[in-house]
Amino acid sequence: MPHRYRVTVEPLDAENTAAPLVFETANHDELFSIVERIRAKAIVPDDEAASFAIGLKLFTETMLHHRNHPLFANLAPHIGTFMKKLKATPVEES
Repeated sequence: MPHRYRVTVEPLDAENTAAPLVFETANHDELFSIVERIRAKAIVPDDEAASFAIGLKLFTETMLHHRNHPLFANLAPHIGTFMKKLKATPVEES
């Protein structure tokens, strides 16, 4: 059962007057727990963990849905290797 999310991106720079970008998406993983696992692994600084995890999960979910597209087909083996390495990364000891 996919998890449903609403994603909002809004500019914080005063000179950028673009309207917020809001969209709904589904993911086979529960994203909040993924972010916490990335934080625990300390792969990137804590303040970048959510951006890294959410960006990666949004990208890979789209890639799975379009796996037969030549662009994604060429990338799939590399992403697979990357994801295995990411999952095998141990939790950072405090």
